[in-house]
Order: sequence, then C-alpha cells, then structure tokens
Amino acid sequence: MPKRIIHVVTNVAHYDDPGEPTGLWLSELTHAWDHFEAQGYEQVIVSPKGGRSPLEPRALKWPLLDASARAWLDDPKRMNMLATTLRPDEVDPAQFDAIYFTGGHAVMWDFPDDPGLQALTRAIWEQGGVVASVCHGYCGLLNVTLSDGTNLVTGKDVTGFAWTEEVVAGVASHVPYNAEAEMKKRGAHYQKALLPFLPYARVDGRLITGQNPFSAKLTAEKIVMALGGR
Repeated sequence: MPKRIIHVVTNVAHYDDPGEPTGLWLSELTHAWDHFEAQGYEQVIVSPKGGRSPLEPRALKWPLLDASARAWLDDPKRMNMLATTLRPDEVDPAQFDAIYFTGGHAVMWDFPDDPGLQALTRAIWEQGGVVASVCHGYCGLLNVTLSDGTNLVTGKDVTGFAWTEEVVAGVASHVPYNAEAEMKKRGAHYQKALLPFLPYARVDGRLITGQNPFSAKLTAEKIVMALGGR
C-alpha cells in the first residue's frame, strides 16, 4: 500500500489588520507535495475550517515564485484542491502515515488552538506515524497534547521560522507572538541555522521540522526517509 500524507494549510487571509494580506506560503506545500508525489504517496489537503486556503501574496512574486509553485498556479485541478480543502473531521487519521503542517504567517492565528488539528496530530503520533512541519507550520504543534497529558514537543528537537527571520522580513511588529519563544516555553529544544533563510531541518525520531520556506523540500526528503523511502 502507498504511504498516505495529510497536508495542513490555513484559512486565514490577513494579519490583525485586514489591509495586510497573508495566507499559505504556496511553495511550502508544492515542494513537499511534488516530492511525495514522485514517491507514489497518496495525499490530501486539510484546513481548520475546510474550504478555501488563501495564498500569501509575497510568495507569488519573483524571486520567491519558483517553478514548482508556478506550475500549481497554472493547474486548475491543483488550485481547486486549495479551494476545496477538507475539514479535520472529514479525515480518518487511522488511514494516514504522516501529517505535514505548512506555513505562512496566517497559520499563527488558526493552527495553534484548533481542536480538530490537535486530534489528528495526536492520533497520527500515537499510532506510530510521522508528525512534521515547515516554517510557521510549527505553530500547529505548540499546543498538541498526548493522551497522557504531556505536550508533544516537550523535550524534542524542533526548528521553525526564527525570530531573527521575522525581524529581517520586517514583520516582527505585525505577528501575534514570537513562535520561537513560545516553542521554547513548552520545553522544546529549538535550533536554527547559523544564518537566516538557509535550508535547515531537524529530525527527532518521528518528529520532523523545517525552519523556513527554503527548507520545504529538505523537510519532505527527511519525511520520506522516516517513512522508509529514499
């Protein structure tokens, strides 16, 4: 049977200020999806509310809009998947081997406290599956507790979008919290690359995390390895 993976995307379209748009950082989805597709994996896309996942405008401009993301934009079938995402309660975690949280600043609002996403993540982890994230996607792991009451990330090696990267990107004053600091508060061993925006990923058993948008393919490669592929 082919491996099966859940991709998690956001439903949020703007920062606290409605005039500041945000959304899914498209390449963080496409790089992973394309790599998994080449392995023959089956994939679905889930969002907290289901339905449309808006796109982060900054990721759709040169030089950030690469061939992978552009191919999705030009493919009506793929774009329809982002317009008709599933709700967490429409997915049976027992049928999946991994869950992968994509990023974009938008996820800072709708990922951390969504009970459906937490339930999916807990179930996949406790059945021996892989839990993964890239960039701001690690916000979806902040408040996941296991059946014994412990936090999933406590004591684990984790990476994700660094506070220095928020500052360099010029959005530190617009985000609702410091995700790096929040991860550390939960007892995670947060680590990052020596310089901002370099590809970087951490593997702690079945927990796999990537630091920034340029880490999506690297993170996907490590997920494949954890699932027994190459």
